Amino acid sequence: MQKFLTLQSGLVAFPEENTDTDQIIPARFLKATGRTGFGKNLFYDRRYDSSGNPRPDFILNITSPDKNILLTGKNFGCGSSREHAAWALYDFGFRVVISESFADIFRNNALNNGLLTIELPAEVISLLFRQSASNPDLKLKVDLEKENICSVDGAIAPTAFHTDAYKRHCLINGLDDITYLTSIQEEIVRYEQSSKYLQFLSPLTHPA
Repeated sequence: MQKFLTLQSGLVAFPEENTDTDQIIPARFLKATGRTGFGKNLFYDRRYDSSGNPRPDFILNITSPDKNILLTGKNFGCGSSREHAAWALYDFGFRVVISESFADIFRNNALNNGLLTIELPAEVISLLFRQSASNPDLKLKVDLEKENICSVDGAIAPTAFHTDAYKRHCLINGLDDITYLTSIQEEIVRYEQSSKYLQFLSPLTHPA
């Protein structure tokens, strides 16, 4: 995964609540097994009409491609457990999704794939929606190390958010679960060698 330390970006405001994974990426597009190529079908049934033409009033069809933050309503990502929803958002270009709340499985899938989910109180979410409506060029700065978010112009003061410590470590260092384990292989080997409960197991391959 790419490392995530800070991000300064415009945002896409999508205020709908209870957006499920079938809206994010319809089931008929889940045939591919790789993580790329899903962005073109993100919110497909909302973005396109029955003839496949872009709907001129849908936010993703009228926003600039350099906006990498999605601001959305509560309970985002509910529905099925499909990991493709996180893939589609990331492939489209989003790196952060901000909401009052997320479905648990979606949150985990997002963090596992380098997509930072930020939960903020309802009053802060409302402020962000108001500010983005009055200033379409509003830019936010997300600092994962400090766990705070603010607007670049100072209209929104730094607001703290919480991220699971393990997931934060992985995002900051660009690690997924497998590469995290390989990064601490020597510690695992030392533990295995010192634990009388593991001595009967086949040892891990020792580093050269």
